[in-house]
Amino acid sequence: MLLFLGFALLAGAAFFVAEYATFSARQRSDSLQRAATYGRFRRVAVAQRPQFKDRVLNPAADSLAGFVLKLNPKTTVESVRVKLLAAGMSDRVSVNAFLAAKGALAIGGLVFGALIGLPSGAGMGFLLTLGGAFVGFVMPDFVLSAKARGRREKVRSELPDALDLLAVSVEAGLGFDGAISKLAEHMEGALTEEFNLALGEMRIGESRQEALKKMAERLDTPEVSSFTRAIIQADQLGISLGRILRVQAADTRLKRQAAAEEKAMKAPIKMLFPLVLFIFPAMFIVILGPALLNLKGLFI
Repeated sequence: MLLFLGFALLAGAAFFVAEYATFSARQRSDSLQRAATYGRFRRVAVAQRPQFKDRVLNPAADSLAGFVLKLNPKTTVESVRVKLLAAGMSDRVSVNAFLAAKGALAIGGLVFGALIGLPSGAGMGFLLTLGGAFVGFVMPDFVLSAKARGRREKVRSELPDALDLLAVSVEAGLGFDGAISKLAEHMEGALTEEFNLALGEMRIGESRQEALKKMAERLDTPEVSSFTRAIIQADQLGISLGRILRVQAADTRLKRQAAAEEKAMKAPIKMLFPLVLFIFPAMFIVILGPALLNLKGLFI
């Protein structure tokens, strides 16, 4: 009887231990599931929460860009966009970002000028403050213009080879749009980017003439303007594009050679100023220095 009672107690204890372990495991599983669900919802909430850039920086940049537009009525969004396109920066810098940079640099220049100039007096501080604000405001325009000039030089150097490739493609039976696509496959550079942009405009419904005119306005170079005019006239008159492209390529090479010769002729004049300012004084010191020392010894 005692043995049976002990066995029953042992079985009951084992049952309660097993039930408690099962309940604990089930409770832990439920807790882990709730924690995983909470973590998943938290990750989704964090991912959907606007970032600091979207909450603070972008609205501040938009407000500053609007202030710059009001400050300079001659500046328009379209004019800034054209300048960014001409400099090849439209894919990296938006119009609002550029205008906001102008405003931020103007404020920074104003503060810097005030810190530098105010210890020197009210008048000098006022001038330096205004000067710093002006320099900060116009600096992005100068940088943009310099990049546009450099890009135009690259376009001039790439244009003859691009025209040759376009001529070969057209003579092989491709249309002008297909020739531009072939050019994009085999060449890289600023000119190829401009042709791709013009091709994209044509594909969304713009006429070839308008797309080429816009490209010529963006690049603002005589060679590209001459090329676009020739293509437009060839379209209007039904002239063979291959022959036009060959003539344009030869003409562009002659212009590039003439420009190189002109630069070579200007080089001696440009070298004159460093010679006079830096090299000649050193030569005079080396040549006349010992003689002057000897003369000084004779008179002393």
